[in-house]
Amino acid sequence: MKSEVSETTRRRTIAVAVVGFGWMGRVHARAYSRVIQHFPELGLLPRMAAVADENHNALNDALRQFHFDGVCLDWHEVAEDPSIEAVSITAPNFLHREIAVAMADAGKHIWIEKPVGLGLEDARAIADALRAAGVCSAVGFNYRNAPAVELARKVISDGELGRITHARVRFFSDYAAHPDSALTWRFQRERGGNGALGDLASHAFDMATHLMGEIESLSAESATFISRRPRPSGGTVGHVRATGGEMGEVENEDFVTSLVRFSSGAVGVVEASRVATGEQNAYGFEIHGTRGFLHWDFRRMGELRLGRGDKFQDQEVSTVYVGPGDGLYAAFQPGSAISMGWDDLKVVEARNFLSSIHSGTPQGASIADALQTAALLEAVERSVRDRTWVSPCYQGCGEEFQR
Repeated sequence: MKSEVSETTRRRTIAVAVVGFGWMGRVHARAYSRVIQHFPELGLLPRMAAVADENHNALNDALRQFHFDGVCLDWHEVAEDPSIEAVSITAPNFLHREIAVAMADAGKHIWIEKPVGLGLEDARAIADALRAAGVCSAVGFNYRNAPAVELARKVISDGELGRITHARVRFFSDYAAHPDSALTWRFQRERGGNGALGDLASHAFDMATHLMGEIESLSAESATFISRRPRPSGGTVGHVRATGGEMGEVENEDFVTSLVRFSSGAVGVVEASRVATGEQNAYGFEIHGTRGFLHWDFRRMGELRLGRGDKFQDQEVSTVYVGPGDGLYAAFQPGSAISMGWDDLKVVEARNFLSSIHSGTPQGASIADALQTAALLEAVERSVRDRTWVSPCYQGCGEEFQR
């Protein structure tokens, strides 16, 4: 008992806040509330100090469900509170830059959702503020946290697939496939920035570079298949319909596809769609090498399809079930093939964020990854506009944010 008491004494409490309490804000709150249960060795114990949102109902939910110490309608109150050390930013994309820069200037560590602002300029401004303040960051590229993805990364880095030749990374969803899906901020350039590119392809590009390294050039195409949608009559949370509402113009893309060339010499396809009828969160990848193949589907998160050996032709492919020893699986389940869930990946994110603050060493996806991805998304836009191959503008991100 004495050792348990002393262990608890050594753990420091850190006051955290959430800015924006829609669906993703609730996800962050759940992750904070669970993280010590799965990672009891953490040196920081998060305390739910404050939540900011302009919606009174959201604030009432925050108090009732998560017992935050306080709530506010204006996020500036969070920035001005010296007791709050870390902030989750889960507000719409157009608010990311203003909020993140203010929080960094106030000396607060930041866990921010992707794609981090409206584009590369916003991501760079946030990165500059973080660097100047000397604070830690985490970015919401949660799919890379799946233990099967970490196993795939190890298989590739260990050379078990031989030289990687080609790959496909695909993030398809149907959340906007219905023509009556409300014209929310996600479909507006000024507030949402990109469409499927920022929302889904950001994950896909992060996955591609996490597994296979830097992309040196790409050629892209995009399309908007549903050009007009009904405006909502009131506030919205998540993906809702607005049947019969006044019609408005969709200002960003429904679909994007890119041919990519990696610095390693491998080639691939990265694509995303928010209107893929029949596809519910169909996220995953296929990677081929000279000696093997692997495949992962998020909907079967704990499985990795893997083929390797010397046969080349007619190579057998088997299903590998992840278990303790793969990524951080052991923090959630005791044996192979027991399912993990999407929220668990955000708990891993919370763990990495708090560990970065405690140790001063970045763990997990950070602003460096957000900058790299923002450069790739900007390259996609240039390629679509100019209808040619382009190279991402990685310059100007700062050496400390390079891989």
